[in-house]
Amino acid sequence: MNAEFFNALDLLEQTKGIPKDYMIEKVEAALISAFKKEYGKSNVRVVIDPEKKDVKVYECKEIVETVEDPATQISLEDAKAQNRRSVPGGMLETEVKTKAFGRLSAQTAKQVIIQGIREAERSSMIREYEKKREEVITAVVTKTADSSGDIVIDTGTSEAVLSADEQIPGESFEVGDRIKVFVTEVRRDSQSGPVVTLSRTHPNLVKRLFETEIPEIADGIVMIHSVAREAGSRTKIAVYSREESVDPVGACIGERGRRIADIVDELRGEKIDVVEYSEIPEDFIAAALSPAEVLSVEMESDRVASVTVANDQLSLAIGKEGQNARLAARLTGCKIDIKGR
Repeated sequence: MNAEFFNALDLLEQTKGIPKDYMIEKVEAALISAFKKEYGKSNVRVVIDPEKKDVKVYECKEIVETVEDPATQISLEDAKAQNRRSVPGGMLETEVKTKAFGRLSAQTAKQVIIQGIREAERSSMIREYEKKREEVITAVVTKTADSSGDIVIDTGTSEAVLSADEQIPGESFEVGDRIKVFVTEVRRDSQSGPVVTLSRTHPNLVKRLFETEIPEIADGIVMIHSVAREAGSRTKIAVYSREESVDPVGACIGERGRRIADIVDELRGEKIDVVEYSEIPEDFIAAALSPAEVLSVEMESDRVASVTVANDQLSLAIGKEGQNARLAARLTGCKIDIKGR
C-alpha cells in the first residue's frame, strides 16, 4: 500500500488536479472506517507520512483500573504487559497492520477513497465551470438529439446537456460538430456533481462572439452598449467608439461584411443589425429602427418615444410581426410608438 499508494496520489494530483493533502484526509477516513468495520466500536488513529511513504494505523484504548468497555478501554495490568510506562488515565496505542483487514473492510476503505476522488473531481469541475460562467466556450457534439430534442456535448471539462430550449430554432447537429455555447449558470448537485446551464439563444452569446471576433472590441476601442436578440431570427447590437477616428459599425461589419460573416455562420444565418449607440436618445432610437429610415423622434418622457416615418417605411420600421420595433425597444430600453406620414 505504501510506495504505490503514494505514487497513485501523486498521479491523481498531476492528472486530475486533486490535491494530495485532500486525498490523504480521505484515506485516513477510509482506514478508520475499515478498522471500525473489522473490529467494531473502537478508537483509532491513522498516521500517514508522505515523506517516508508510510501508513500506520493505531488502535487507541484508555488505560483504566476497571474495564467497563473493552472496545475503548484496557486494564492497567494488560497495558503494562505491553508498555511498562502505562499509567491510569493514559492511552495505549497498538499498531494494526492494514494487511490484516478483511475483504469487507478493505472494500469499505476502497469505497470511501473512490467517493473522495469523485467529490474532488466534482469540485474541480465546478471550479472550472465557475471560471467559464458568463463566457463562451467551444464544445463538441457527442450525442445528437433524442426525443426531447436535447443534445450532449463535450465542453472539455465534462459532458453536458444542451437542452432543446437553449438551441437556436431550426438548427440541427451531427456527432463531431464543434459549436459555441454560452455558460449561463453553474450550480452544485450533491448526487450528480455540477449542473451547468448552456445556451445558444442567450443575447450574451452574441456579445461574447463580437468581443472575440472583432479586434477593436477585444482591444477596448469599440464598446458594446446593449444587445437585443430573438434567437434564430434577428439580433440588434449597439456599439460606440472610444476613438473618433474609428467607425464602430464599420469595424464590426468589416470590408464587404467579412468580419461579421463568421458570427452569422456560427448563429446559423441569424440576421444581425449593428447600430451606433448615441447618448442622445432620439439619435439612438432612430438608429435602432434601422434598416427603416426615420423622419423624426420625439421623447414624450425619459422612456417613451414617438417616432414618425414615411408611409412606405412604416412596415419596415415595425417589421414582420412587429419584430423590428420590438427589438429596437429592447435595445434602447424605451417604449416606441411608430406612425407613418
